Amino acid sequence: MSATQIDAVTLDGSGPLYDQIRRAIRDLILAGTWPPGTSVPPEHALMERLGASRMTVHRALAQLAREGLITRRRRSGTIVASPPASHAMLDILSIPQEVRELGQDYSYRILQRRDGKAQREIAARFDLGRSAEIAHLTLLHFAGRAPHVLEDRVIHLGTIPQAAEESFAETPPGDWLLQNSLWSQAEHAISAVAAEPQEAELLKIEAGEPCLLVERRTWNHAEPITAVRLLYPGGRHRFVGRFGPYGAV
Repeated sequence: MSATQIDAVTLDGSGPLYDQIRRAIRDLILAGTWPPGTSVPPEHALMERLGASRMTVHRALAQLAREGLITRRRRSGTIVASPPASHAMLDILSIPQEVRELGQDYSYRILQRRDGKAQREIAARFDLGRSAEIAHLTLLHFAGRAPHVLEDRVIHLGTIPQAAEESFAETPPGDWLLQNSLWSQAEHAISAVAAEPQEAELLKIEAGEPCLLVERRTWNHAEPITAVRLLYPGGRHRFVGRFGPYGAV
C-alpha cells in the first residue's frame, strides 16, 4: 500500500461516516483507480487517515464485500475483487472461450484420468450403471494464474469410443466433445454448494466458501454422451439467461 493510494480515499461529508467510507472506496474501484487485485488499505490505516473508529471502518468494508467489490482473506488481507464472469445459462459452455472473453489467458491441467467401468462412488455421483464403460477425468481450468473452475467429467466410451484414444493434451474434453460428437438434447442444473476442503484447496478459496455447481448431461437421441460437474467459486461468477414468452432468445 502506497501513501498515494490511501490519500486517494476522500470523504464527501454527506451522511453517516461508514457510508462515506464505503462510497469513497467504491468510487475508486468503479473508476478503475484501484483495479482488480489492488490491496485495500488495512483497517488501522483507514482509521488513522479518516479519523474513524475500527467498528465504522469494519462496517464499510463488510458492506463492500457483500456488494462483491472487495474480497477479504484472513491471511492475505483485503483486495479489490475481479468482476464476476457472466455465463449464458442455456449454452453448452466452452470454458476456454469464456476465459478469453474475460480478456485473460486460458490454461488447464488434467489432475486425474481413469478409463474403465464406473467405480461405485462415480456411478452414484453421475447416476451411472456399474457396467458403464467411461473415461473419468478431473481437470482444473485457469484464468491467468487464478483457478477458474474445477471440472469433474465422465465420457461414455460406448457412445464415443474414440475418446479412449484421446489424451486431451491439446484440447480440454468439453471442447473436444463439441468438435467430435453430436448431441440432440441436454439437461443442466445449477446449485449453490459449499466448497469441500480438497476442492477449496484446488480453487484457492476457503473451505466452506459458497460455490456454483453446474451439472450437465448430454445425449444423442437415447445414447448418453457425457456428464459433467463444474464447480465455480461463487463470488467470481454469475449465470445469465435471456428468454421471452416462448423460450430462450
